[in-house]
Amino acid sequence: MTERALYVYAVVPDRPGAADGVTGVDGRPLRLLTAPGTGLAALVHDADPVPYQGPDEDVRRWVAEQDRAVVEVWERTGALLPMTFNVLVAPDTSPGDPRDAEDRLRDWIASRAAGLRSRLEALAGRAELRVEITVDRTAGARDDERARALEAEMENRSPGLRRLLAKQLEQIRRESSERLADVLHADVRRRLLAVTEDLRERSRTVRDPGEVDVLSAALLVPTRDIEAVGAVLAAVREERPAARIRFLGPWPPYTFADLPEGPRDPAPAQAYGGQGLPGGS
Repeated sequence: MTERALYVYAVVPDRPGAADGVTGVDGRPLRLLTAPGTGLAALVHDADPVPYQGPDEDVRRWVAEQDRAVVEVWERTGALLPMTFNVLVAPDTSPGDPRDAEDRLRDWIASRAAGLRSRLEALAGRAELRVEITVDRTAGARDDERARALEAEMENRSPGLRRLLAKQLEQIRRESSERLADVLHADVRRRLLAVTEDLRERSRTVRDPGEVDVLSAALLVPTRDIEAVGAVLAAVREERPAARIRFLGPWPPYTFADLPEGPRDPAPAQAYGGQGLPGGS
């Protein structure tokens, strides 16, 4: 029995040739490992049974390489269920029932085939978009009469008094922009739900101290409706000049894959903690 492991990128429909010419982490050639009788396959490369570890720069490069590979195969198949970074299937060396990595992975797919097929069908022809909306604190208070009056008063005051008034102005801007953010959140969420199939809010990992959070969300959208999402966001930008909008994608549906429970023993895959793919877990 071989001691080689499999590095798993995604579960995909069994489409011969879907991985031809595609390379992944460190330029490794990818292949489809089919699970006979299921109509499914895993996108994998052969690997040593150890996770990828290294400096942050290397991890970012590996994650980007994995993402490019997943996107390329997704564009060919129209649907896939992506794994996060560093999911490895190792051989089972248990006495009495040894199995290599390929058999373990095939068994895992076969045992969950109905659920995996159902999820793939639900995600076919759909993409994930990311939307991040904030309010610029200074711009968000431009219509606040208290802020305008205080700004005018500061022009002819001494430096010491201006510093004191500046603290008051910052407080007014914060309160005004937070009120606007509350109004925007409800409005934008309602409008996006009208043109998407699912919306899942996410926490932002990077914050600008000069902005107030409105919405950070992953959207599940039929590819034909991506322009409709863009139109909604363009309208919001036009109506609310203080809004700052970041619109990313389309990507495979990382957030909406909802893979079956696992992988953990006695399932075949051992998941090593790592950096999630863009939009990963």
